[in-house]
Amino acid sequence: MKIKNARSSSVEGQANNPLHGIKLEEMLEYMVARFGWEYLGSEISIRCFNVDPSIKSSLKFLRRTPWARAEFEQLYLHSVEK
Repeated sequence: MKIKNARSSSVEGQANNPLHGIKLEEMLEYMVARFGWEYLGSEISIRCFNVDPSIKSSLKFLRRTPWARAEFEQLYLHSVEK
């Protein structure tokens, strides 16, 4: 009987995911440092980027709101490609 290593199978499944291994907090800190809150708020119109922005509140919102996280991740990928 062969036992599959759960970790290796999850790594294989993520081979085509460019965000694999990058934490949401790291992405957010990079984007804020590079572009600032004003730019993020203009690109993605969400309250946590426009009204009293903070890393903590933005992480909380992005983790709980799939559509906002997807938009943010696309913006991150687009900015890293350049």
